[in-house]
Amino acid sequence: RFSGTFVGNAESTSPPPAATSPPSVAATLPAVPTIPVVPTIVGVPNTVAEGVLNPNEVKPPASGTRKARVLYDYEAADSTELALLADEMITVYSLPGMDPDWLIGERGNQKGKVPVTYLELLS
Repeated sequence: RFSGTFVGNAESTSPPPAATSPPSVAATLPAVPTIPVVPTIVGVPNTVAEGVLNPNEVKPPASGTRKARVLYDYEAADSTELALLADEMITVYSLPGMDPDWLIGERGNQKGKVPVTYLELLS
């Protein structure tokens, strides 16, 4: 037989096991300092490494420039690109980390990105 009185420790200050929350992942992992990493290419402004190209800030390489004949008219989509006219001759070069489908083109004092598929590269 059981009496109607529950015998237990009424003085307990700890919550029952079901009420405890699981330990957080942050509490179980050691603290590791984080260092932000910014890709940098020696000799190239950070704007190129971050995917934003301002053609007026880049300098042509000492070697590696080539002449190219423009095959088709090309309308620049924004100020970083160079508009092209079919049959004109421009100087082109690439930069480290740049999309291989594009080159930097120069015509006189104008400079900007140009699509490789619009060019015939000459030696």
